[in-house]
Amino acid sequence: MEESSMKKHVTLVAALQIGFSAMGIIGATILFFIFSFAGSFVPEVGVEGSILKFLGTFLPSILVLGSILGLVGGIGLLNMQRWARVLVMIMAAIGCFVFPIGTIVGVYSLWVLLQDETARLLR
Repeated sequence: MEESSMKKHVTLVAALQIGFSAMGIIGATILFFIFSFAGSFVPEVGVEGSILKFLGTFLPSILVLGSILGLVGGIGLLNMQRWARVLVMIMAAIGCFVFPIGTIVGVYSLWVLLQDETARLLR
């Protein structure tokens, strides 16, 4: 492939990464409010309340952390930063476990970022 064609692929991967990261942050916010709403029906004294409070904090936090990493990687990739290639490859590999869309985007991202032309482009 020629370099300008690979640059278009890298830009698309960056846009996909930024888009999915934004959706992850929105999803984490919704998840937090769902757990908060559900927690209002469960007494905090018992084990159920503790588990619900833990999950309502832990799951959205992990989702936001991953989304922020993906957002930073996507922005870095748009700016053709070399470090962003590695970060987005890691996030794409993790995203492969989110079936089916995450798998498709993850495999495509890995295919683009593992090309020799991409490595030369980001030097």
